[in-house]
Amino acid sequence: MIRDWIEQAAACHGSAVYLAEARGSGTLSYAGLRAAAGEWVRMLDDAGLPPGTPIAVRHPEPLEYATALLAIVAAGRVAVPLDPGAPPAEVARVLAVAQSSERDRGDCGIFLCTSGTTGTPKGILLRDGQLAHTAANVVSAHRLTRADRGYCSLPLFHVNAEVVGLLATLRAGAYLAVDGKFSRRGFWEMIAEQRITWINAVPAIISILAMDPPAARPETVRFVRSASAPLPPSALERFEGAVGVPVIETYGMTEAASMITANPLDGPRKPGSAGRPAGTEVRVETPDGAAAPGEVGRVRIRGAGVIKGYASGGRPGVIDAGGWLDTGDLGYLDSGGYLFLVGRSDDVINRGGEKIYPREIEEILLAQPAVRAAAVVGAADEVLGERPVAYVVPDAGWPAGDVEALLRKACAAELPRHKQPSEYCLVAELPLGSTGKISRRALKDMVTAAR
Repeated sequence: MIRDWIEQAAACHGSAVYLAEARGSGTLSYAGLRAAAGEWVRMLDDAGLPPGTPIAVRHPEPLEYATALLAIVAAGRVAVPLDPGAPPAEVARVLAVAQSSERDRGDCGIFLCTSGTTGTPKGILLRDGQLAHTAANVVSAHRLTRADRGYCSLPLFHVNAEVVGLLATLRAGAYLAVDGKFSRRGFWEMIAEQRITWINAVPAIISILAMDPPAARPETVRFVRSASAPLPPSALERFEGAVGVPVIETYGMTEAASMITANPLDGPRKPGSAGRPAGTEVRVETPDGAAAPGEVGRVRIRGAGVIKGYASGGRPGVIDAGGWLDTGDLGYLDSGGYLFLVGRSDDVINRGGEKIYPREIEEILLAQPAVRAAAVVGAADEVLGERPVAYVVPDAGWPAGDVEALLRKACAAELPRHKQPSEYCLVAELPLGSTGKISRRALKDMVTAAR
């Protein structure tokens, strides 16, 4: 299917630029992509590597990386994207999982290796049809057309950039500027020069851009897309107020080939919500069955983009006989069908039998003027089992004592006593994963090491 998309795009607008270096002069046309796919077919056939063979992709330059990734899938093989900056041990781990994975001869698509909070590697094979299904839903939800010009600095070895960035742009016959990494220096000038109409971002990028807005609203930008982690309402309001561009919050995961839900472009957009289902069925369940509107439970998903099972290492029972996948996320659906996430099931803090969702504390912390970033994790407590500990990155110029006093006062005013953090740890930065998401596992290690 993806090979067909490439052929169609090359036939209809072959000379048009498909991919471009955001801060350079390199480009790839649709005709160039078709030629690259043909060359990869010849190389792989000559090497005796049949359809379905996993082929590792690792390159420091995003344009070359993207070309190889798409060409390998179009050639009927399985692309295994690798982090160009990963240490040898991590590369070996991913390759070992890919080589041991279960797949049918002739499969083509993208193989990704992810690990949950336990660190156990999980192999996920996203087949050609799943990738195409989700990419088409991204095009529909965000109303992408040939006139659109996207910007993506997210890592190409993760599903968001692969599907939302590369494949959705391919399906729309549009233009995508790819960047090796995000930098706020000269950002808005680059967006104007490239005539960008939408930006693929994560909450960390959105928060940084809100602190350094352009002098005037970017004329060409229709929206900024937020994914990877929940965006605090305060961060959304701060960005929209400073920049004047709407933020479209979404929710996705590797097991669903990226996007699951999205807020509509033309309201109502609900701050704090991941939006409504976009090509994937979503339901919320409690131990007693289907959750009522507003009732928190486990989020389950099903659809053509969702895996039917792990290629290796997945938890037994995570996908039931009906094809419903337990995401591991907790949340609720409101009466309008909008999904609100409250956290991961394994991030819930149990304080003396009382369940505490870190996000409800984090949103209060992030709403304070002295705070740039914040995260809450559980610390072991001999009496209560666990207690919440807040890690906070303060804005420059705020004395530590003033920041802590402000946070304690805000939490005392808005939270019952058992939900108030027992400690406020001020740090220069929070540990982030490769997608810009806060690493709660690293924070929990910091809490343990401090005891």
